[in-house]
Amino acid sequence: MGDSNFNMPPGFRFYPTDEELVVHFLHRKAALLPCHPDVIPDLDLYPYDPWDLDGNNWYFYSRRTQSRVTGSGYWHQMGIEEPIYSNGQRVGMKKYNAFYVGQPLEGVKTNWIMQEYKLSDSTSSSRSSSRRRSSKVDYSKWVVCRVYERSCDSDDDDGTQLSCLDEVFLSLDDLDEISLPNYS
Repeated sequence: MGDSNFNMPPGFRFYPTDEELVVHFLHRKAALLPCHPDVIPDLDLYPYDPWDLDGNNWYFYSRRTQSRVTGSGYWHQMGIEEPIYSNGQRVGMKKYNAFYVGQPLEGVKTNWIMQEYKLSDSTSSSRSSSRRRSSKVDYSKWVVCRVYERSCDSDDDDGTQLSCLDEVFLSLDDLDEISLPNYS
């Protein structure tokens, strides 16, 4: 799915912060400005099962859509939404989604996670209002999605580890699965 033929030096790792994804990539995409380096491909992401994507930790530009059903399952919002700030101003939002195999409301949760980054409504409307009049496409509907498979072992060092805060947020919908360390 993703184009891996980028001219990047050996050892290059793309590991942007939330702020960098929104400010330096998503804002530019929504405003139809070029991004250098152009390392995030466009993909109508939602029809694909996560294991059909190349790699195990990918970023994609996609269009926001209500339909999140794939051939094998569906993406379900986890109810976690975090604001993203730059210089004290809210510039975007990050939502977490988990992939479930099976039919909606009957599926089995997998380890696949999608973080969906979108522009704040005030930012996206001011950036693209002049473009909307001259184009049939509403560029404020772009999102950046990070798709990855959550690792079961904590010694995984391939960049897919979650921060402690991410682990807490992701576990909020599974309170019965939280295990605290035993310090006795």
